[in-house]
Amino acid sequence: MTDPTSIDIEDDTSELDLLPVSVLQPNPSRVRLAMLLVVAVYPLITTLLYILTPLTDGWAVWHRTLLIAPIMVGSIVFLVSPTIQKHFGWYVARLPRPVRREG
Repeated sequence: MTDPTSIDIEDDTSELDLLPVSVLQPNPSRVRLAMLLVVAVYPLITTLLYILTPLTDGWAVWHRTLLIAPIMVGSIVFLVSPTIQKHFGWYVARLPRPVRREG
């Protein structure tokens, strides 16, 4: 009598073995992600510069950069990238656009 908890791996064929690798692992496009990041980050950094330039008049460039860099990195990590992933993840992953369900 065989142990019910043991599994014979050689006889086990799953549906994952039948799917092509490209279906299992989408190939994200770095170029598409870069384009979306530029479109999102450019207006963000331009607005930030317009706001901070009058406040930092007379500062050295490295002082301004020291102030702007953490704000930009935080914005990209916690705002821009998750938003791109949520709304355009299908585009970056080279998948068909998902169908929106009403209701």
